[in-house]
Amino acid sequence: MTASAETATRELQRADRCDKCGAEAFVIAKFAAGELMFCGHHFAKHELMIRESSYEIIDEREYINTKP
Repeated sequence: MTASAETATRELQRADRCDKCGAEAFVIAKFAAGELMFCGHHFAKHELMIRESSYEIIDEREYINTKP
């Protein structure tokens, strides 16, 4: 069985969960102390603060509502 192009290029998997609410994660924010994962809702709600304090953001929100 081969991986699809989508799963081969995605950093996050369906099993990854938002550290705030447990929903499927679509964003990883990397900070000096570690990483946090966010659903689309919680990333949007706190985006300014996350962008100001993280050194890297992996944003895969374009995959929201897509099927594997």
